[in-house]
Amino acid sequence: MKVLVTAATAAEWQPTAAALPTSMQPNNGGTLAVFFQTTGVGMLPTAFHLQQSMLRIRPDIVIQLGIAGTFTARLPLSTVVVVAHEFLADTGVWEQQTWKDMFDLQLVAPNETPFQAKALSNPWLQQYNFLNLPTVIGATVAQISTDINHIKQLQNHYCADIESMEGASLHYVCSMLQIPFLQLRAISNLVGVRDKTQWQIAPAIQAVNHTLLEWLAQLAKQS
Repeated sequence: MKVLVTAATAAEWQPTAAALPTSMQPNNGGTLAVFFQTTGVGMLPTAFHLQQSMLRIRPDIVIQLGIAGTFTARLPLSTVVVVAHEFLADTGVWEQQTWKDMFDLQLVAPNETPFQAKALSNPWLQQYNFLNLPTVIGATVAQISTDINHIKQLQNHYCADIESMEGASLHYVCSMLQIPFLQLRAISNLVGVRDKTQWQIAPAIQAVNHTLLEWLAQLAKQS
């Protein structure tokens, strides 16, 4: 079984690569082979590099690893979550102090493939959430949210728990190609707080990699 681990930066997957058992390394003859990929930050490079890897590696499942900001204090920093529903949260227009996305503008139908009720949902979540991680709603943005009014609009419009800059690309590409996937993220900061002294990037990266290693061990048992 081929597993593709993808992240915006190499730093987000390096702890797993360093600790990966020899039996899970590619070309080692094991039942599980784990490949790593760095896509770069944002939706466009993520979509491109994901599709390139689909053709080159042909993975059986894709794991997007990363950190995320949270809109809610109920998710403590370094909590590892899995995204059930992802929204394209800044594709649209601000009009008369109101946010209208591409569905509100009737440019795309709410259930047009691969969307379901405007969301990019993960139909493989129940099958592969071996560790029973907390499930959340994600909002993919092109810019990190700092304005309080913008943050409120995202919360009201999408009921989002976290935001990232790559999640929608994973959900879209894998859904269109019918390849199982999981988006694993650890909470590094509260959305809107730009004081990096209050962020916990390193602990979040360690937490999500520790979780991934546990998840891979469970997958190996079932392979």
